[in-house]
Amino acid sequence: MTDLPTDSDAPRRWWHAADRLGATASFLCAIHCAALPFVIALLPVIGLSFLADHRFETGFVLFACVLASAALYSGYRRHRRRLPLTLAVPGLLLLVLGVTFLHGNSLLVHSVLVTCGGLLVASAHFVNLRVDRSGHAGHIHGPSCAHP
Repeated sequence: MTDLPTDSDAPRRWWHAADRLGATASFLCAIHCAALPFVIALLPVIGLSFLADHRFETGFVLFACVLASAALYSGYRRHRRRLPLTLAVPGLLLLVLGVTFLHGNSLLVHSVLVTCGGLLVASAHFVNLRVDRSGHAGHIHGPSCAHP
């Protein structure tokens, strides 16, 4: 038996890469949103003032929403576990709520919403990767299985 990838493994590898990218982006988003109130005055000094721009943040959240939706839905179709979606849906709602409706009202409320949302979406990606690695839909790990 060989462990060479087949053509049917290519989409799976792509979705794993998308989940990794989504988890990293969501985690960085959460850090960005949690730290922003504390470092906002320093950003122009170090040339990163664009990170405090509402348009940058909105674009980043839209990207995260599209990537998370695609990667998590694809994962659900493979493994049929709902936990990643259960984490992602409230996380995405918090992100969207934080950057749209409540952005101008309170920096603290905004930061809490998008930080919690980003952490939930990152968690959903991590769980999706873990569930997908633990077993394929219809695949049973046994003594004759080549997978660890």
